[in-house]
Amino acid sequence: MLSLAGCGLAGFGEDDDGGEGRASADHAAVAGIDCVKKGQVSGSGSTAQQNAMKYWIKQYQRACPGVQIAYNPLGSGAGGAQFLRGATAFGGSDSALKPDQIQQSKEVCPGGRAIDLPMVGGPIAIGYDVPGVDDLVLDAPTLAKIFDKRITRWDDPEIQELNPGAKLPSIPVRPVHRSDDSGTTQNFQAYLAGAAPEVWSYPAEKSWQGRGGESASGSSGVASEVTSGFGAIGYFELSFAAASHIKTVSIDTGAPEPVVPTPQTASDGIAAAQVAGRGKDMTLKFRYRTSAPGAYPISLVTYEIVCDKGNQKETLPALKSFLTYTASEEGQKHLSRIHYAPLPRSLADQVRHVVRTLS
Repeated sequence: MLSLAGCGLAGFGEDDDGGEGRASADHAAVAGIDCVKKGQVSGSGSTAQQNAMKYWIKQYQRACPGVQIAYNPLGSGAGGAQFLRGATAFGGSDSALKPDQIQQSKEVCPGGRAIDLPMVGGPIAIGYDVPGVDDLVLDAPTLAKIFDKRITRWDDPEIQELNPGAKLPSIPVRPVHRSDDSGTTQNFQAYLAGAAPEVWSYPAEKSWQGRGGESASGSSGVASEVTSGFGAIGYFELSFAAASHIKTVSIDTGAPEPVVPTPQTASDGIAAAQVAGRGKDMTLKFRYRTSAPGAYPISLVTYEIVCDKGNQKETLPALKSFLTYTASEEGQKHLSRIHYAPLPRSLADQVRHVVRTLS
């Protein structure tokens, strides 16, 4: 049973003081938003998409003041768990549902099952704080060794070889990972396992699998740890690096030039992915060893988890309206301004088609 009481989620009550005239004017001005008269929709999950959700909720509720959307960035693991308990209308996760979760979802999706809809992409930036080093290049094997505590000092020969002109200090490497279950962690470990399998033999789980290192809760916590002292290196979405002015690693993929994490390079990396889900499920399969020029290899896509059938009647119209907007050209085109990677157009078209069929 969906419960909104006591959620205290960002989004409820924002921009809800307008009347029908303002809603009509805003709706006319914002393409891609097909408002419903009223509704409340709660979601929770991925911290990776929290800044995108803030943007979407603000824009949507300006156009549709009768609808209240709320999103609680608890992390992918908690978001999936809340959806599977029937506590939210949608979950946000940076990794696709597992078979046992799909089976479990049939209890909250009468006559149907939960599906994954890709909604927003972005590079997983590798942020660092190494004095005197403004441009750092690393490759998959070196990253794997750093985060598994096999490379422990910044002037290690393997790092120096990738950065021949840099004056690397002889200080300890302080790798920082997420302490909470995280789709960002799962995607980062999937990259290490896919691009450097000879070094990184751990499974791509939401919980951290490597040896040693420091930990922090959430992407914001990892970003804070990276800025707390010299020698730190951690992974988080590009928006967190930009907000805290953290330097980021360029990745040597074998392309002619190392690839910098940007919304465009992430979109180019996502464009190479294939839809691997069955039925209406749109789980993507990434190519982690791509050496295409300008394609950043450490990207994630956040999925919105919904029921293909059996969504709650009281929330379904508003849910479909909101997700149609987030996957629309209008909803996607400004994401790069806040350091996200818009979905490739053909993929966004497929998502909107599936959203229209939700019942």
